Amino acid sequence: MARVRFIGPEPVTVPELGGREIQPDEIVAVPDERFDGYVCQTTTWEPVEEPALRGEHGPETVAFTGAETVAPKKTTRKER
Repeated sequence: MARVRFIGPEPVTVPELGGREIQPDEIVAVPDERFDGYVCQTTTWEPVEEPALRGEHGPETVAFTGAETVAPKKTTRKER
């Protein structure tokens, strides 16, 4: 899980975190997939610990089978 710091001026209740009341300057754990939803609110949250990387190249790793790298055959349109 990732971690963020609440930098707002007064306590807030966060339904996504079980309805917990979060205090100013409190650090909380948030689901990795929701991290961006918090830190995009730059006047309210700041990143503390980014999501853990999954796999060698991060969470968006894509495996290619090789078929994707083969160029398609060109077809020509015969004139009448």
